[in-house]
Amino acid sequence: MRGEPLTPETLLRGYAAGIFPMAETRDDPVLHWIDPLLRGVLPLDGFHVSRSLDRRMRRGGFRVTVDRDFAGVLDGCADRPETWINAPLRQLYLVLHAAGHAHSTEVWQDGALVGGVFGVVLGGAYFGESMFSRVPDASKIALAHTVDRLRAGGFALFDTQFLTPHLASLGGVEISRRDYRRRLAAALDRPATFTPAGYPPESAGVPPGMAQRSTQTS
Repeated sequence: MRGEPLTPETLLRGYAAGIFPMAETRDDPVLHWIDPLLRGVLPLDGFHVSRSLDRRMRRGGFRVTVDRDFAGVLDGCADRPETWINAPLRQLYLVLHAAGHAHSTEVWQDGALVGGVFGVVLGGAYFGESMFSRVPDASKIALAHTVDRLRAGGFALFDTQFLTPHLASLGGVEISRRDYRRRLAAALDRPATFTPAGYPPESAGVPPGMAQRSTQTS
């Protein structure tokens, strides 16, 4: 794909091939394909909810939605001193969202968008791009609800690209490029949906699946 203009179609082909785009800075118009030797993934059955996060979610006070404000989440993720989301990439993600290939999970408090996460989907693979918080734990709550939705929708892979200490504390791990490509190929062939039947479009507190599992084991 070297030399090709970066269109939504080439962007999706890149994800399917195991690579992803980034800009050096917000103002750099050039996008680079990234193919790390070690890949961060978040096992969908290994997401770690700490006691403090569990208490935070059960205490409530948040409203969680999906695809209610994709542009707001995208801009929230880019609202930092240094970002890899430049203007061309922002526009590409907006087009992918309109086509149903990119989704956002929003966290609201008192009517304000206070956190969220967005990612790209292909088959049973979810490519988590970025997340943000404007109040403590908002991004973790968004991530917990996203993981729960991916489980319900039949996804097999949550690609975090890199592994940060924050993601590691939530259960993220690093795997080799070869292992990642193997998992990706299997996930791409798997049918999945980000809007599973019966899953509520809006929720609060503990994610619906997590609350159900807690009830079944109590």
